[in-house]
Amino acid sequence: MEIFEVGGAVRDALLGRAVGERDWVVVGATPQELLKQGFRQVGKDFPVFLHPQTAEEYALARTEKKVAPGYHGFTAHASPEVTLEEDLQRRDLTVNAMARDGAGNIIDPYGGQRDLAERVLRHVSPAFVEDPLRVLRVARFHARFAALGFTIAAETLDLMREIAISGELAALRPERTWQETEKALAEQSPAQFFSTLRDCGALERVYPEIEALFGVPQPPRWHPEIDTGVHTLMVLEVAAQLSSDSAVRFAALTHDLGKARTPAEILPRHRGHEERSVEVIDELCARLPVPRRYRELAEAVARYHGVIHRADELKASTVLKVIEATDGFRRPERFANLLLACEADARGRKGLEDSAYPQREQLLSALDTAAQVNVADLASELEGPAIGEQLRERRLTAIESALNTIRSR
Repeated sequence: MEIFEVGGAVRDALLGRAVGERDWVVVGATPQELLKQGFRQVGKDFPVFLHPQTAEEYALARTEKKVAPGYHGFTAHASPEVTLEEDLQRRDLTVNAMARDGAGNIIDPYGGQRDLAERVLRHVSPAFVEDPLRVLRVARFHARFAALGFTIAAETLDLMREIAISGELAALRPERTWQETEKALAEQSPAQFFSTLRDCGALERVYPEIEALFGVPQPPRWHPEIDTGVHTLMVLEVAAQLSSDSAVRFAALTHDLGKARTPAEILPRHRGHEERSVEVIDELCARLPVPRRYRELAEAVARYHGVIHRADELKASTVLKVIEATDGFRRPERFANLLLACEADARGRKGLEDSAYPQREQLLSALDTAAQVNVADLASELEGPAIGEQLRERRLTAIESALNTIRSR
């Protein structure tokens, strides 16, 4: 029995990055041998075991064979005769197909160290095309490593296009598509994920709502970049700088989806796109298992970003309506995230990336001031509906005072 550390931990250590999860491959062993040593089996499709002390995953070396369409169309063969090189060959990218033995030696049969040095994401073998999920995985790794100068090898991008054309992406389960997307949203350059999918022709098949935005014009006065798809990815880039919360990033990505459905006769204007965007978000979230927290924030941003951009001119009563409609008093953190996504929208425009967004400070101050109105005091003074009426009046006065203070600076 030989045990090797494999995959991302080896790659990240060679890149000098922090190592998170560690995965291990066991060569020359049977399930019974691991069970005797106290390992606990958890794998269903192939033998994977949890270490009795560390709970890290140990998988028996295996090979895979494509027998049906889709991500699950594989049979796995694990036995003591499967070599480390055979196990590594089934992996997606060369940088993920390296191993390290107990003495610290790197086993690299497919050139992963070379590709790390050259900053290239390259497939291991032609079998890459057998798994449609790899299109999303490579796009996600590109989102992670683009800031380090990584590019996708031309021949690998060709195979990704081949998968997109084949229709195999339609066989992906919605859960897997969303899982990869959510991971990509958390990466350093999430916009690169969607850009890469578009480069290989996969975006229109996985996220047709986003693909439909490209080529849709906007008024140059407000959008020097003009193209709605370009604007959307710029907004996502800014959102990634403002917040590490993937829900904020998702809201930034989806805030303008309704512009793809703007009637042609009113272009490049997009009157009413806010409600159309909410409709498309609902459709997308019905197709994929998007968490409720993501969907609710995205809907709020889509519906109210235009109003929030005009915070300088809003009446106190309008500000209060927006806070109430978005449940700001009960969920102030979500209201703050709403404003972050709106700032990303305002700055995600050509030449405006570094512009100020005082609207966020104004509305946060308005919420904070209004939230300080003491409901307990009102309850001791009034009864029934009068409490709610007076609470609203006092909050309105507090908001008006806060806005006047900020606007007079």
